[in-house]
Amino acid sequence: MNADSFCHFYNYHFSENRKLWDNCVSQLTDEQFTHPVDYSHGSVRDQIIHLIGAEEMWFSELRGVEPLEPSPEPGVSRDWIRAHWDNVEKRMREYLAALRDEMLFAKPILEPEEDRNLVVWQVLLHVVNHATDHRAQILRLLNDLGVKTSWQDYIFYAYENQ
Repeated sequence: MNADSFCHFYNYHFSENRKLWDNCVSQLTDEQFTHPVDYSHGSVRDQIIHLIGAEEMWFSELRGVEPLEPSPEPGVSRDWIRAHWDNVEKRMREYLAALRDEMLFAKPILEPEEDRNLVVWQVLLHVVNHATDHRAQILRLLNDLGVKTSWQDYIFYAYENQ
């Protein structure tokens, strides 16, 4: 396990997020995008907002800073949400660009107390695992809305990005 491996894994993660948005979410009507769902975090919109917020929160904790942007309010445009997600991804990429092998075993999180013993590599794995779970939930919602979805398996990314 090394920093370069995590950078590669996050390139997969960012690629899947972008594929989800560009190939599926962009096809939805506003009504479909915000359609209430009584599961997990709700609508496709609300699932995406949760995903963005979790990534911003965890990477802010790794950096030892407060999250820079609040979660979007109901009613903001998809363009605003996409731009917000791009900003969060940009900050994540900046952190990953500075990641070094020796940092993977640091314990940078001070609050909340339950997270103090987490080392960087555990947080990095958690963020992608959490996102995979929510992307799967979103893909199911999209399928129910009649949108053609595709796989998100890491191995297919690895085949194309050796």
